[in-house]
Amino acid sequence: MDYLEFEGKSTEEAIENACSHFQVSPEQLEIEILSVGSPGLFGLGGRKAKIRAALREEAQTSMLSQAQEILEQILLKMDESGKVSGRQEDDRIILNIETEDAGLLIGKQGQTLEALQYLLTKILAQKSRHKVRVTIDVESYRARHEEALVHLALKNGDKVKRSGKPVTLNPMNPHDRRIVHLTLQGDKELKTMSRGEGLYKKVIIYPAKKKEGQEETPNLK
Repeated sequence: MDYLEFEGKSTEEAIENACSHFQVSPEQLEIEILSVGSPGLFGLGGRKAKIRAALREEAQTSMLSQAQEILEQILLKMDESGKVSGRQEDDRIILNIETEDAGLLIGKQGQTLEALQYLLTKILAQKSRHKVRVTIDVESYRARHEEALVHLALKNGDKVKRSGKPVTLNPMNPHDRRIVHLTLQGDKELKTMSRGEGLYKKVIIYPAKKKEGQEETPNLK
């Protein structure tokens, strides 16, 4: 269960802040009081009340069921057959679609899948009135896609180290860019940065230091 901490002038206010964050009633929260707080002398030196709170399991289960049902309805409206299964991992809902036409639901570079995930996230957030984290997968596409991105990052990282010249990758969404950055962040010979406007940006891989006799690397920002 994923707990978050909340503060207030009193325990009641801290609980109200937790309810406001999760957009649920106190009965739907697991609450642990860390400190009751004190007003201090003449209003000075007071301490805030502090609690830890998380959604009860039954509230999470209800959200998972809603997510599955809504995704199934979306697939029906798309005239696409598919079986939706799901699970809850901490504060994230993970849904998987089993279908005979995985390619159509995935789309070019996963764009259809990302659109489905964005739409479902927005619908759930509107219904629950708090931020919901959702991941949708089709036939283990995301695992295979992540493996391909790691291979792409390492391959081009080696190319940069051999040539001493920057390499610019095709535009990627934020999730894919993060995988590339994380893959290469431990390599002291390389640096990465994102460049561009909007959701899809290019990742540039470049040498951390210039080779002897090599001209200065141009400003990439």
